[in-house]
Amino acid sequence: MMPDKIKLHKSTRTLELVYQGTPYTLSAEFLRVHSPSAEVKGHGPGQAILQTGKREVALNKVEPVGSYALKLIFSDGHDSGIYTWQYLHDLATRHDHYWNAYLAQLHEAKATRDPDTSVVKFI
Repeated sequence: MMPDKIKLHKSTRTLELVYQGTPYTLSAEFLRVHSPSAEVKGHGPGQAILQTGKREVALNKVEPVGSYALKLIFSDGHDSGIYTWQYLHDLATRHDHYWNAYLAQLHEAKATRDPDTSVVKFI
């Protein structure tokens, strides 16, 4: 199901999707950790890689992919996920389920949504 409206809100790091008059707001972090890319989902069942430290990630750009999907470009360089209309609709309408499952996975792994600030960046 293709949304009636798509709007990137850079200031709040969210993507707004409207389906039949109902708005859904998805954070960049939520979209990033649920990327349909092989980097996140793996190449087969049971190969998903838990995404951590993505609380501060932003959504820099949204590009159409044909007439069936969007390519989302994130501030951490991730840009390989192709979000089909069906997948975006599923993420929007089942947001709470997916988010709570993600938080439970983080808790079980003793991981965090916060970026690793112990990494030294050289300029």
